[in-house]
Amino acid sequence: MGEKAESLGAIGEGVRTVMTASIRAVVVTVSDACSRGERRDESGESLVQLLSEMGAEIVCATILSDDIEPLSETLRQFADRDEVNLIITTGGTGLAPRDNTPEATLKVIEREAPGLAEAMRMETLKHTPMAMISRGVCGICSGTLIVNLPGSPKAVRESFAIIKPVLPHAVALLAGQTRHTANEDSER
Repeated sequence: MGEKAESLGAIGEGVRTVMTASIRAVVVTVSDACSRGERRDESGESLVQLLSEMGAEIVCATILSDDIEPLSETLRQFADRDEVNLIITTGGTGLAPRDNTPEATLKVIEREAPGLAEAMRMETLKHTPMAMISRGVCGICSGTLIVNLPGSPKAVRESFAIIKPVLPHAVALLAGQTRHTANEDSER
């Protein structure tokens, strides 16, 4: 984990310090059909690719059924591991009776990070009205950020593109890199 300085232009226009931390991610696909081998895990595969392209280390990619207790226990176990600082789930965020990912996540997080879920719903609503029925939540457990994404490969790509710019900073903050710069307020 380290910091890097990034120039914002000509001398006098300011220099800011960008907080960075290595992202060490776990991808959890939540799908009864995928867990039984009845369907290929295209969403999880897409998420692994997207994370890898941004330089994240993939610690693990796994598939679970929609059962709430095993899912919440898996989230807690991964969050407690020192080598994991980001868990992204895909699937189980809709209105179907077995869509339990938000409930499993809420059982383990200590603090919510609602801005991430709000931003994803707000921006993806511009592409599909189905965003209104996504119930994904985001939050922190044991210093690990947990993010729920919908289950379709298209929704994974669209949602990930929205949160991607803030993931390195979020992980750095959770790692204790909290120094702020004079220019930070103008960047928001």
